[in-house]
Amino acid sequence: MVEEYTVHLNAFEGPLDLLLHLIEKNKIDIYDIPIAVLTDQYLTYLDQFREFNIDVASEFLLMATTLLQIKSRILLPEQPNIADEDEIDEDPRQELVQRLLEYRRFKEVSNVLDKMSITQGHIFYRATDLPPIQHLPPENLDVNLLWQAFQNVIEGQLSQNNIQKVARDKFSVQDKMLFILTLLQKTAKKAILFTAAFAIDSTKGEMIVSFLAVLELAKLKRINIKQALSFSPIYIYLRNDNNVL
Repeated sequence: MVEEYTVHLNAFEGPLDLLLHLIEKNKIDIYDIPIAVLTDQYLTYLDQFREFNIDVASEFLLMATTLLQIKSRILLPEQPNIADEDEIDEDPRQELVQRLLEYRRFKEVSNVLDKMSITQGHIFYRATDLPPIQHLPPENLDVNLLWQAFQNVIEGQLSQNNIQKVARDKFSVQDKMLFILTLLQKTAKKAILFTAAFAIDSTKGEMIVSFLAVLELAKLKRINIKQALSFSPIYIYLRNDNNVL
């Protein structure tokens, strides 16, 4: 009775994967490949595939043809009367080496990403009870227009204040939120121009904090930001259900 045995053949993602395996297995210098040896080993693997009735993909056969072509170019004697000296000096293996180096880089990155994916798969995050964040745009105003309006404020302020004193900021987003709400409370229509939210002598840092305060108030639904028509002034309104600070 004949004992059963199993022959294991490595699965390769493509011809470059097989070549890289042979190079690493035989500790070959990838920059100085012995193309004859590598070609013979590569063809041996293809013969093993056929022996075990494994279909050989066309890309593997194409690489075999390429290897044989490179091998023949190296084995053929040099032609002494060739005018193009660059062609004589060109290493037939150069293109193959570049492809192998590029493939190895992608493979290393892929392995790193796989390890990160496995690590993340073992991490479980605690569910949050916080409500979902409500993003802009508020009302009928597109957030891109609001950002452009802020950029215009910065350009206008900085052009008027070419010389500025550098000092430690003593304000916060909460302070600016209170400042804007106070302005709105003091107006009869409970509305101010968007530019009024930024003090005339503001530094760039202070204007950024003020803009963040506007966004935070909109997110908390303390204010509405509206623009009647395109290119018309932008107004900040105090919401009717928030008439007290």
